[in-house]
Amino acid sequence: MIRWGILGCGKIARKFADDLKLIKDAELVAIGAREQVTADTFAKDFPVRYTHSSYESLVQNPEVDVIYIATPHAFHHEHALLCLKYKKAVLCEKAFAMNLRQAKEMTDFAKVQRVFIMEAFWTKFLPHYQLVKQLIANGKVGTINYIRGEFGFIPKAPVASRLFDPQLGGGSLYDIGVYPVFLAIDILGRPDTIDASMTRASTGIDEQCAIRFNYKDGAIAQLFSSLSANLGGGADIAGDKGRIHFVNQFHKPLTTLEFYSDTVDNKEIIPFDKGEGYGYEYEARHVTACLQKGLTESPVLTHAQTLLLMETLDRIREKAGINYPMD
Repeated sequence: MIRWGILGCGKIARKFADDLKLIKDAELVAIGAREQVTADTFAKDFPVRYTHSSYESLVQNPEVDVIYIATPHAFHHEHALLCLKYKKAVLCEKAFAMNLRQAKEMTDFAKVQRVFIMEAFWTKFLPHYQLVKQLIANGKVGTINYIRGEFGFIPKAPVASRLFDPQLGGGSLYDIGVYPVFLAIDILGRPDTIDASMTRASTGIDEQCAIRFNYKDGAIAQLFSSLSANLGGGADIAGDKGRIHFVNQFHKPLTTLEFYSDTVDNKEIIPFDKGEGYGYEYEARHVTACLQKGLTESPVLTHAQTLLLMETLDRIREKAGINYPMD
């Protein structure tokens, strides 16, 4: 049995805790918060053996094997290093860090400590995305020439402070734009050149971000994120033999995928069962299996892939003029 702890008690931590119940070889044993009352409140809905009033006491708990970091991404670097210091395996929410420098420090320290660390990019492990990668690998799409991806929503009141606060790594790119960026580089690889621009919010962060990846072979990816427009969250992957269309929000569990071959009229509808949970059980099950095998790095979402994503985000920010205090 792999014993899990959760660092942070926000909404995503609650969803993750709920999905851990679906994994037979995993058990949530501890929760860590900055205040005891917060941990106790969390434990009322998700009973655990240990509630910790500080992150330091959580990482020092000998009964915890792995920690899911669910704090805002501005703190991921600090919290991951804290976990690794005490040789706790880490599943760290995206964005993995605030820049490539921080991300390298995290993965390098994990190697020194010989401890597992992986970015919690849940999309990579979802059944519909696994099928997408299989269709591409089998040549069904052919040579990919174009990728489109978008993600946008208008935050409802009360607006979470982290969304617009530069001290917390706010902005559309890091909160939601990371998904279409991930899609493009996971399929096409590192872009040769990047064009990017943003709409600046009053706090200085990017309220919207428009991105174009250009590749020497002629492929193009057009990506967009917004905190001021409600978008469908759709995506397309188009090649010279076919096109994959994500009917719903591509980054989360889907009910339907559409595959077009030859002509736009030749459509195959591929249904999916959304499963019992929110979708976090797939990445948690993978990490649990990795730890049971004694691995220190995921063979599915490697350190190199995470570092490429962070490097790409740095390149986008440089082009768009997005800066953070921690740079």
